[in-house]
Amino acid sequence: MKKLIVAVGVLLSGLTSSMAQLPDPGFEIDGSTAIVITDPQNDFLSPEGVTWGVVGESVIKNNTVDNLETLFKMAEKKGIKVFISPHYYYEHDHAWEFEGALETLMHNIGMFDRGDQLKTEGFEGSGADFLERYKKYIEKDFVTVVGPHKIYGPEQNDLSLQLRKQKIDKVILAGMSGNLCVESHMRELIEDGFEVAVVGDATASAIIPGYDGNEAAQTNFRFIASHVYTTQELKKELKNK
Repeated sequence: MKKLIVAVGVLLSGLTSSMAQLPDPGFEIDGSTAIVITDPQNDFLSPEGVTWGVVGESVIKNNTVDNLETLFKMAEKKGIKVFISPHYYYEHDHAWEFEGALETLMHNIGMFDRGDQLKTEGFEGSGADFLERYKKYIEKDFVTVVGPHKIYGPEQNDLSLQLRKQKIDKVILAGMSGNLCVESHMRELIEDGFEVAVVGDATASAIIPGYDGNEAAQTNFRFIASHVYTTQELKKELKNK
């Protein structure tokens, strides 16, 4: 029995040591690669947005707003397609009969609200609108805005369809918020057969007493994605392409 306990201890020690050396599979950028940005919207990224009180610390620390603009600039310069997966709630979405904790919060504070899906009245400059500094890129041909996702992941929108139709197999993911929509997009795209990397500092997450969404997101990006870039690392890699 004593020998068995020692053997198990040695095995567990070896596993722990192996796990500490988490592999980095890497990510090769080629012609089938696109950048996907989730929720580059005022309610997340503007100090006037309804979530700024909980995400602002992470946005500032990660330099998220500037880093996302750097991604737009690099994509345009290098001919890389960009896909925007926005988050909108219309009037009928407020009739849901049950919700998770953050769904309830988002509906209560009017996050991403739009009055009617067939109208744009009140959209310009609203919390659901894109950050003003990004519009000059989003309005260009290299950017595709897909249908809105409704909770966190892209299961209810046409992101995968639009990627497949444009022959995209690899995705570099960024946007808001890290531990919710970005992570959910990462998981779903991987399950759908895409190769996924994340730009860790082009995301941000809520930080509240006892819970650090940014730390949780960065951990899971590293565990799940093929590679996690910083914005500067990606910029350097693309410079050599």
